[in-house]
Amino acid sequence: MVEDKAKGQGSAKAAAVIEIVSLYAAQKKIYPRSVSGIFSNWRWGFVWFTQILFYGLPWLDWNSRQAVLFDLASRRFYIFGLVLYPQDFIYLTGMLLISAYALFLFTAVAGRLWCGFACPQTVYTEIFIWIEKLFEGDRQARIKLDAKPWGLNKLLRKGGKHGAWIALGLWTGFSFVGYFTPIHSLWAESFSWGFGPWEWFWVLFYGFATYGNAGFMREQVCKYMCPYARFQSAMFDKDTLIISYDAERGEPRGSRNRKVDAQSAGLGSCIDCTLCVQVCPTGIDIRKGLQYECIGCAACIDVCDGVMDKMAYPRGLIRYDTENGLNQHLSPAQKFRRLFRPRVLFYSLVLLVLIGSLLGSLLFLRSPVKLDVVRDRGVMARIVDDGFVENLYRLQIMNATELPQQCRVDVAGLQGISLARPIEVSVAPAQARWVTVAVRLPPQTAVMAGTGAHPIMFQLHAGLDKAVSSTSTLVQEKSTFIVPR
Repeated sequence: MVEDKAKGQGSAKAAAVIEIVSLYAAQKKIYPRSVSGIFSNWRWGFVWFTQILFYGLPWLDWNSRQAVLFDLASRRFYIFGLVLYPQDFIYLTGMLLISAYALFLFTAVAGRLWCGFACPQTVYTEIFIWIEKLFEGDRQARIKLDAKPWGLNKLLRKGGKHGAWIALGLWTGFSFVGYFTPIHSLWAESFSWGFGPWEWFWVLFYGFATYGNAGFMREQVCKYMCPYARFQSAMFDKDTLIISYDAERGEPRGSRNRKVDAQSAGLGSCIDCTLCVQVCPTGIDIRKGLQYECIGCAACIDVCDGVMDKMAYPRGLIRYDTENGLNQHLSPAQKFRRLFRPRVLFYSLVLLVLIGSLLGSLLFLRSPVKLDVVRDRGVMARIVDDGFVENLYRLQIMNATELPQQCRVDVAGLQGISLARPIEVSVAPAQARWVTVAVRLPPQTAVMAGTGAHPIMFQLHAGLDKAVSSTSTLVQEKSTFIVPR
């Protein structure tokens, strides 16, 4: 009995040990190998273009001010010659829609082009890896350095790398804040550490995010944090250009001497050198087919073409191709004709309509001045000495140009309605003015209209020349006039 009980307890302990299953695996560090080729050149071209744009734009002057500045304190957004106000939020919505449909179009045509060449995560990871190579060497040297015990040489190399990473991250955060605070004043404040609390927060936050994402997380951001990797398949079809391994030509793979005839040896073109895996920034094997981790950087194409050249084999074992192109052996002309399929045409049409609408509204419909009407809630309505009914309003006149505007205010909508006194104001370039306006309604009209709220229209005549009575711009804004009981 005791023996059976002991056996039972031993079996229970064994079962308990067996049931302990680890749900997490240690993340294996990826050491991307250096690669050169046409796609690598394109990738570095985008790195240079995007970073010159990002770091350079805040320092560019335009009409004696910063060319691109989102001044949140004064609620002005300057983009070269455009002066935008919070009321112009619709243009931001249009830009986001254009960006979304452009992403859909590019993905439907050629896969993850954005991820592989222009995404900030890809761009900064490329820069950080380049810095890492300067201090620690290429792939094998970095692997050996990480395996060595800590010493002076390792400390100097690692410390130098992280110092450069931190400096670049902080400069990135500084440049980011420079889009919201004038960068020249921000630069002057940096020498005395005179940043405001929000400036400190965003410089450090954005700098730390750049340092962490590009220096440490790298491919994990693309694989686990970025939602695009998960829903990209919804935009792919069998005629989407993707990075593809030609298994029909490459298999069976196997290493061989350059002088060996692959066909007589029963081998495919793939020599199983694994260089395509070593250069991949996400550590996948493209020979296993399309995987959601693939960001479309085409590094495997560059390195494989180099191997094919050395082996005197035709290029293109790994190439941009479509699923139908591989399976049906389509010619380039046939694949090009399939480019004009319904999905691509729909995305292109919507994109053209959005771009045309946005440009059209900016060029032809956008007024150089804006008008906001706010009722004075302290005095809703009152009857003045002469029996007139009077309502008070506060008008915000916003100049959306970089030229001074002379403006005159009128009111219409009810018979005999008028301003208590003429309103004519001058608004400085890219500035706004608040004006208090008293609107009066004759007693007989008030009796005929009855008590309650009645619609009226404020009219702003802008661009007036004092010597000429003609108007160049008319802006109208609705409001209500209240007749008390």
